[in-house]
Amino acid sequence: MRLLDAAGYPYHSYTYDGMNGALSGLEVTKTLGQDPDQVYKTLVTTGASGKHYVFVIPVGEELNLKKAANAAKEKKIEMLKARDLLPLTGYVHGGCSPIGMKKLFPTILDESVILWDTILFSAGKIGCQVELSPAHLQEMIPCTLADVVG
Repeated sequence: MRLLDAAGYPYHSYTYDGMNGALSGLEVTKTLGQDPDQVYKTLVTTGASGKHYVFVIPVGEELNLKKAANAAKEKKIEMLKARDLLPLTGYVHGGCSPIGMKKLFPTILDESVILWDTILFSAGKIGCQVELSPAHLQEMIPCTLADVVG
């Protein structure tokens, strides 16, 4: 949220009890009373080339690894191992945000973001979400849009 404040983008923040660890994305939507199609999760992957990619998809969906590889122009994509997430991104599982990672990775938003004026995603900490327009997210970090779920 500090980065959003510094950039001057309007956003809303939401908090929930994250003291007992990460909730699933769908549990977060229920807790916050939000539409699950409007709440997104951040997934970090590794391509066959060894490069890392970030995918932002609706919480109720699964990343289609074949579509993801195609979008990233990789032969193959696999999910990053949970133990590698913190050292690579600075975030823990359940609190990973597309904004503010240790390093900027190629980021692909599921094309469904165009359906929403705003989307919700992790603010970088378990128990905290931000609501931001997809256009402002794309201005904060270079992103491409692609169909990567299903």
